[in-house]
Amino acid sequence: MPMDIQGICPLIQVFDMPTAIRFYRDILGFTVHATSEPGDDCSWAWLKLNGAELMLNTAYEADQRPAAPDAARVAAHDDTCLFFGCKDLDAAYQHLRSHGVNLKEPRVAPYGMNQLWFHDPDGYGVCFQWPAGRSTN
Repeated sequence: MPMDIQGICPLIQVFDMPTAIRFYRDILGFTVHATSEPGDDCSWAWLKLNGAELMLNTAYEADQRPAAPDAARVAAHDDTCLFFGCKDLDAAYQHLRSHGVNLKEPRVAPYGMNQLWFHDPDGYGVCFQWPAGRSTN
C-alpha cells in the first residue's frame, strides 16, 4: 500500500534572509507561515502560496556569514529549479518585469509546457509553467 504523502515543501539555503523573504513574499506573493524568530531577519522561514510550500534557511549562522556570497556556491544553485504551475504566464511576465526581475518572455518547451524562467536572489532557478494550448480559464 502506498504512503499517504500530503505534499512537498523544499528547503533551500539563502544568503540573506530578508532579501529572500522580500522576493518570495513581496514579488511572488507567498505568505510567511512561520519563522524561527519574529520579522524578516530570521534564520528559517516557511512560506505558502495556493498550496505551494517552500522553506528558506540561512546558509550561514549569523556570526559566521561572510560579507558576500560565495560565487561557487551560488553558481551551483543553478542546478536547482523550483517549478510552479501558473496559468497566465503573460501576466506573470509583466508582473515580474515591473518588479525588476531579469527574465525573457515565456516560451514553449519541446515537451509542450509554456514556461517562464528566471532566478531568485540566490541564483536558484524558478520556472512558472502551464501546458501549452490549454485554456487559462
